[in-house]
Amino acid sequence: MNSIPAPTIEYGTLAPLLVVFGAAVIGVLVEAFAPRYLRKSIHVPLTLLSLFGAFALVLVQVLRGNVPTAPVAMGAVAVDGPALFIWGVILVLSFVCVLLINDEGHFVASAAAVPGSADEEEAEAAGGGHTEVYPLVLFAVGGMLLFPAAHDLLMMFVGLEVMSLPLYLLCGLARRRRLLSQEASMKYFLLGAFSSAFFLYGTAMVYGFAGTVSLPGINEAMARSASLDPILMLGLALLGVGLLFKIGAAPFHAWKPDVYQGAPTPITALMASGTLVAAVGAVLRVFWVGLGNLDWNWRPIIWGVAALTMIVGSILAITQTEIKRMLAYSSIAHAGFLLVGVMATFGSAQQNAVSLKAILFYLAVYGITTVGAFAVVTLVRDPGGEAGHLSRWAGLGKRAPVLAGVFAFFLLAFAGIPLTSGFFGKYAVFAAALNSGTQPGDSMGGWMAGLVVVGVVASAIAAFFYVRVIVLMFFSEPAADGPAIAVPSMGTVAVIAVSLLVTVGVGLYPESVLGVANDAARSLFIR
Repeated sequence: MNSIPAPTIEYGTLAPLLVVFGAAVIGVLVEAFAPRYLRKSIHVPLTLLSLFGAFALVLVQVLRGNVPTAPVAMGAVAVDGPALFIWGVILVLSFVCVLLINDEGHFVASAAAVPGSADEEEAEAAGGGHTEVYPLVLFAVGGMLLFPAAHDLLMMFVGLEVMSLPLYLLCGLARRRRLLSQEASMKYFLLGAFSSAFFLYGTAMVYGFAGTVSLPGINEAMARSASLDPILMLGLALLGVGLLFKIGAAPFHAWKPDVYQGAPTPITALMASGTLVAAVGAVLRVFWVGLGNLDWNWRPIIWGVAALTMIVGSILAITQTEIKRMLAYSSIAHAGFLLVGVMATFGSAQQNAVSLKAILFYLAVYGITTVGAFAVVTLVRDPGGEAGHLSRWAGLGKRAPVLAGVFAFFLLAFAGIPLTSGFFGKYAVFAAALNSGTQPGDSMGGWMAGLVVVGVVASAIAAFFYVRVIVLMFFSEPAADGPAIAVPSMGTVAVIAVSLLVTVGVGLYPESVLGVANDAARSLFIR
């Protein structure tokens, strides 16, 4: 009887991932055995130290030149340059989001209590809180790290579920507007479950065609095939639905506004930044590594999705009267801008590296600006919670000029105004798309220029609703019963300060981050 060979696991290479998952498991044990009054004092340093330690391990691999030249964990995980860059971005974004989560007042005292009931009031009076938020966040972050680094579809599905399941729970734990929070959680769960089912069914269909779930194996099977198999095309369509849902691309975007509005704002910040970074990384991994031999088929579809996403996000954002819903539609539009970069991944290896560099740069600068914007939102409060309606932000520039000025700068960065990081992010993506259209043999050269025109028009539309908020804050009279400005904690101050410094610094000196992204983009595993 033949013995089964022992699996080979490169623990040193996977150390950042293992540190996060290990801390999450320890957090579960803390919930099970530690006294309730000690749990938060254990969870906060454990969570922050694990994220910082994982980031330090990523830096060690990069600085020592220990970037692997082949997939690890028996070919299941690709820890290449783009994966390490994305890991670093996710860990930084998660660290600052945990600083927001640590603030008091964001999470319900007792999620099991009926909203507005005596049990809920009793739990609030007793100072109750859900400290299991911290291990749930760590599990979600671990899934975010695994999702874009997966080198086969089954591992990618595992990362998708590990990332999503904790977020379903976290979205329903808002302390205020409990029914809205529970509705957001249920919608996200149901739509996310359908999305995961599509992804898994697509994986089964692709396996039926290729006989493997390995992304390079799928690519090679397509290269050997003399014709397009209907099973393959159906499987790829289902995979695309699952992936495009996660980045919130139209027409799979309907969950974003409701979930962003109902979830606790620190969790919204984590989803709007970290989840988007992980999902775009997974899209790149599947469409570039797995479907490289089929790019002439999937690129027209992505062209249409990118154009629709930019237009829908920009136009519908104008109609919004709630600040978090407006930022949600802004996130949808930015997902479309990122898909422009995905479209540009065609041509020579040098051109592909330029396109990937632009996408990685965009993810980094957009993510940190997003966290800063949501951190500001947490400080503008009405008696019933955060001041969500835009009318409540009228005259904020006269009541709290520094806070309003910082928020205005973040909005200008979203709009892509020069001297902000957002300007160089959009410029890099659009320039890569235009350059891709000039490559010999690219049948979609003219279409790429058209997509960039759509992106520029969408950016102009988006600038309108960003500027509208700025005008409302600085050129309107504040209401007599205007919202209160909460005294920020040291964590919130640190988040806003770091976000502002990065947005300004990268806007003035983009070469620093562009150089790192360029080095990362040149070592993508395609086999």
